[in-house]
Amino acid sequence: MHNTFYSEILTEHNLHPTHKHELPDANYELEGVNPSCGDDIILKLRVDDGVVKDGAFVGDGCAISQASADMMLDLVIGRPIEEAKRLSEIFLRMIKGKITEEEKEELEEAGALEDISHMPARVKCAVLGWHTMDEIFADPDKAKKADAQDSETDAGGCRNDTFGNHRKEKTAEMTKK
Repeated sequence: MHNTFYSEILTEHNLHPTHKHELPDANYELEGVNPSCGDDIILKLRVDDGVVKDGAFVGDGCAISQASADMMLDLVIGRPIEEAKRLSEIFLRMIKGKITEEEKEELEEAGALEDISHMPARVKCAVLGWHTMDEIFADPDKAKKADAQDSETDAGGCRNDTFGNHRKEKTAEMTKK
C-alpha cells in the first residue's frame, strides 16, 4: 500500500472519526488502556440478537489508536458477533504480517494499518480497540452496562440474550433442591 494512501486514511479517521462520541443506548462498554503510549479508550457497543447494531468510543490516544478504533467500528457495525470476531482475528494476524491479500481486502480501510507490523512500538496502539472488542465478546458479563436490560423471557421460559444466545431462564422451581 502506498504510504500516502495509508497516511490519508489514518489522518481522516484520526481527525474526523465517525464513531468517536457517546453512545447512550450501548449495552456493553469496556475500557482499554495502552500504558506504553498513554492510549485510553472506552469502547461502547449496542448488541442485539447477536448483531453489533451500533458502536462508539470515547477517550484519548495517539493517531493510530484513535484511527484504528474508528476503522474497526466502520467494519463491524451491522455484522453478527461471529463475523466481527473473525475480522478481528484477521486484523490481529495482519499486524503480525500473517494474512493473505484476500483477507486484507476483507478489512477494508483497516487494511491500511498493515505497515504497523514493521513498527513494534506502535502495534499496541493499533490493536487496542480490537483487543477491547474481543474482551467484550469473550466476557460479556464483565462489560455489560448495569442499566442494560436483558431481552424478555418468552412463553417457554427462554430468552435470547443480546448476544443471540437462546437461554432457559432459571425459575424458583428449577433452583429448589
